[in-house]
Amino acid sequence: MIPFLMTLACFNAAATETPSADHLKTVDAETVDWKAKELPYWKEVLSDEQVRVCRQAGTERPWSSPLNEAKGSGAYTCSSCGLALFDQDAKFDSGTGWPSFTAPVADEAVSLHSDIAFGMTRTEVKCGRCDAHLGHVFNDGPAPTGKRYCINGVCLLKDPSTQ
Repeated sequence: MIPFLMTLACFNAAATETPSADHLKTVDAETVDWKAKELPYWKEVLSDEQVRVCRQAGTERPWSSPLNEAKGSGAYTCSSCGLALFDQDAKFDSGTGWPSFTAPVADEAVSLHSDIAFGMTRTEVKCGRCDAHLGHVFNDGPAPTGKRYCINGVCLLKDPSTQ
């Protein structure tokens, strides 16, 4: 019962804000040492909700992200560092309330980590370039991978150059 209440508390946090990419416009994202950036930097360039989810491993409320309904071709990039993470072709409606994908664009785009928080054993998904918490991956997705990368929408930007 306690894990459920803790999870419910996460869902009742502040509403998901539309992620901004303004901080990525002023840097060469390929040359920045993103993993060296500390929390004060992220608090300056990300919204409060992005900091809570991406940098402090929080969870956005289900069905709160406009990316749940996003259609059309395009890449989904990390809202912290701009790395391409997922493609629209891998997106599917999982009915869970979070954007879901069958696979990342490349194995190195994400890193996987054991997560035993809240009395559950899950596999956490992080950005391969900046270590932003993205969500979790489960073995209940559709073909061809059987995976469901359940990703917080606030951690993603839909790349406008590919829409």
